[in-house]
Amino acid sequence: MELRDEQPTAHEIGNRRYLIAPVEPLDVDGVRTVQVGTGLFLLAFLGLLPFYGRLEEDGHTWLLWMCLSGVGLGLLGVEYCRRRRRFRVERDA
Repeated sequence: MELRDEQPTAHEIGNRRYLIAPVEPLDVDGVRTVQVGTGLFLLAFLGLLPFYGRLEEDGHTWLLWMCLSGVGLGLLGVEYCRRRRRFRVERDA
């Protein structure tokens, strides 16, 4: 959807009025978003690693492995988003 100057700055739906903010779109290819999420999973994994013994005693080792799988899936997601971005750039050129 392209925003043009002739579009209204407010929409009325029912009894409500919605204003449209003049902001630029965010990261549309998702690479940075997936990288940040992968990094957070990695930090959580590294933060839980010293507590492996306690996690094992309490039966919560799944938290550690969930973080590790989040890192693995995140790396796949980063590669997917990079390929998608490359394809879009080539298609638009």
